[in-house]
Amino acid sequence: MGEFSLGDAIQQFLKNSKLKNSYQSLKMEQVWEEIMGSTIAKYTDKIQVVGSTLFIHTQVAPLKQELQFQKEKIIERVNELMGEKLIKEVVIR
Repeated sequence: MGEFSLGDAIQQFLKNSKLKNSYQSLKMEQVWEEIMGSTIAKYTDKIQVVGSTLFIHTQVAPLKQELQFQKEKIIERVNELMGEKLIKEVVIR
């Protein structure tokens, strides 16, 4: 049996666990301001990861429209910062 670091063991556990989406959503909330900037983070009500889809909730209509135009860039930035191809689709609500 090979040796694993604690981090590797946790990642392996999460990969096979039902907790994965909850963990990813929590982590996404923590880095959202870093990804999108403080202004967008301020007006974003909720960030949620379900499967490979990122749901972004906001009540600000102009921000919704701007985020619609930036979907591909959001996917690229999120996946880069998370270190894996986590997100394949973005839904703005």
